[in-house]
Amino acid sequence: MSSTDAPGEDNPESNLIPTSFDEALSERYLVYALSTITARSLPDLRDGLKPVHRRLLWAMRQLKLDPNSGFKKCARVVGDVVGKYHPHGDQAVYDAMVRLAQDFALRYPLVDGQGNFGNIDGDNAAAYRYTEARLTPTAIRLMDGLNAGTVDFIPTYNGEDEEPEILPGYFPNLLANGASGIAVGMATSIPSHNVSEIVDAALLVLENRKVEHEQLMEVFHGPDFPTGGILPDSKESISEVYRTGRGSMRVRARWHKEDLGRGQWAAVVTEIPYQVPKSKLIEQIATLILDKKLPILADVRDESDEQLRIVLEPKSRTVDPEVLMDSLFRLSDLENRFSLNMNVLDAERTPSVMGLGELLGHWLDHLFIVLRRRSEYRLGKINDRLELLSGYIIAFLNLDRVIEIIRTEDEPRPVMMEEFDLSERQAEAILNMRLRSLRKLEEMELRREGDALEKERDDLEKLLGSKQRQTTRIRNDLKELQKDYGLDTELGKRRTSLEEAAPAREIPLEAMIEREPVTVILSNRGWIKAMKGHADLSAKDITKFKEGDGPAFSLHAQSTDRLLLVADDGRFYTLGADKLPGARGFGEPVRSMVDIDADARIVQLLPASDSGHILLAANNGRGFQAKMSELTSETRKGRQVVNLKGDSRLAVARAIPENADSVAVIGENRKLVIFALVDLPTMGRGQGVQLQRYKDGGLSDALAFSFEEGLSWTMGGETGRRRTETDIGLWKVARGAAGRLPPTGFPRKNRFDD
Repeated sequence: MSSTDAPGEDNPESNLIPTSFDEALSERYLVYALSTITARSLPDLRDGLKPVHRRLLWAMRQLKLDPNSGFKKCARVVGDVVGKYHPHGDQAVYDAMVRLAQDFALRYPLVDGQGNFGNIDGDNAAAYRYTEARLTPTAIRLMDGLNAGTVDFIPTYNGEDEEPEILPGYFPNLLANGASGIAVGMATSIPSHNVSEIVDAALLVLENRKVEHEQLMEVFHGPDFPTGGILPDSKESISEVYRTGRGSMRVRARWHKEDLGRGQWAAVVTEIPYQVPKSKLIEQIATLILDKKLPILADVRDESDEQLRIVLEPKSRTVDPEVLMDSLFRLSDLENRFSLNMNVLDAERTPSVMGLGELLGHWLDHLFIVLRRRSEYRLGKINDRLELLSGYIIAFLNLDRVIEIIRTEDEPRPVMMEEFDLSERQAEAILNMRLRSLRKLEEMELRREGDALEKERDDLEKLLGSKQRQTTRIRNDLKELQKDYGLDTELGKRRTSLEEAAPAREIPLEAMIEREPVTVILSNRGWIKAMKGHADLSAKDITKFKEGDGPAFSLHAQSTDRLLLVADDGRFYTLGADKLPGARGFGEPVRSMVDIDADARIVQLLPASDSGHILLAANNGRGFQAKMSELTSETRKGRQVVNLKGDSRLAVARAIPENADSVAVIGENRKLVIFALVDLPTMGRGQGVQLQRYKDGGLSDALAFSFEEGLSWTMGGETGRRRTETDIGLWKVARGAAGRLPPTGFPRKNRFDD
């Protein structure tokens, strides 16, 4: 074999293993995915922590940063974590530490921070060289038992030190503080909950592992967010989310109406949904005001100090507070949804989505393991101590001989072991005794200590041999925990309340606008404006126009009305009466508000009605009736309603009176036909049906009316008088007929209105 074929450093190619790219990629990606799932993104259900949080608390414990000690710089803590336990970016570690200290992020903070740790506005914390921290009592409780053999310790990443695999404390951190994370192909999102309610539910599971889910939800009422707020969903829907471990819930801001005197009021928000930055929320509401998407809201102010206070000022005192807040719940983050996905790692490090009962069951299994390991560890310590105590007592009973052996023997230990039947540990302990311990009182103390340890050992052996005793011990321990976090304590009282409410209503436009009468005027040249109040429409000087212009349409409306603008190309456009320009000037071109075709002519302007109908007729004699509620449009381009062929144009668009039962049609050939309104189909869009048949010309006008009241038309001249003809039976025929000449006196313009 030549030197080039020999494996080793001189021939690195000999160490290559041929493999397919797909196989290598899938294998390495799987390793990466598993690492992300188990060591970074998903919490362990036993202590509710991810590795970075666990290492932070452990490093702070090693630095002796307990609640009664002084603070240390966060830079020191982060340095220890990165250098000894968590070889990742220091900023990521510090961000995790900051979250553990934020009382608006964690329901029960685990780090007591001093300095700027960010705020609910969304501002970042100060750099770690400026802030200081120590552990909270809750964190100490979570780590209780670390020195009692309760959990395994594993080597750190470089093998130089050890760290706990999990934290053994009885504090239910997973549900109490929640967790969130995105792994590869899966994620977790768990809200915070009230410790007292968690304990109540855990006690039910402890008594009966097959307890019904409904029983759990009688004592467990859902999330308890650090920022408070309201859960408006029904108990049934919340219960179903916790049954499956997946779902979402609405979270709504808490607010109240504040009386400002003289009929004035403001809505004051004191709690906002979890994870909603206050500054962005206020910016969002301010944008609604600027964009005029919420015309009943005048202003929003942030008057927060230590307590959150957002003041919402209505446009007028007549605004309904419930309407205002319902609108804000729909349009802003004053109400949002929190997704729940209880995807966690179990004791075997296997990710799975668990319901409430299953999760509590696994957590209680962990408590039993911790209790047994703690008891076994303590039992071992007791046995070791009793062994030494028995040796001490032997020494006291034979004190003179022991002293003689020590004084005369070169190697006293083996002699003592043989003569008094002592173990090596006992003999060594006797040799290490201080002279001051040789008094008579010490012997009595040793016997009392031995009796106490014997009793404790007996109790521990009974505990380890009885599942019922273990259950009782855990029950008592959980009740002790509940005392410190009870609903009557400052830390433990519930912050998020359950107040079932329907989803926020979609508020109609009328409720958003202060209702007041207006007179709308559209000129011949297409300039539109709205005057306050209902002016006399017959007055010549109702308003001023540009030279050569004059009124085309004028009508009375309310500021809450939506107006239908009809063009002769069959398109309908919608205008908000509240958005029309005032009457001080000439108004504004209506074509700047909607995209009307340049060749189209406006044939009608009228208020829309939710229940009304409109008669539509083209000059080719075809037409139909349509529901006004189906004709409005939210876009500038409007809505095509009447389909027209060739050169035909829409000639008539008239509102149909409520008592109308007949339709009158007059043609350019001065022929009149009257037929029943029921013969005219109701359509949403189309050409319609033939209203009147023509040999020459086309349709001139059409009108819906009450046959019993008679047919009316405007007389000529400036008087504006109207004539009504009731004897019109001769003209009532089937729809589509040619008709006959109208009654004597009918206008030569062949129109019902001049």
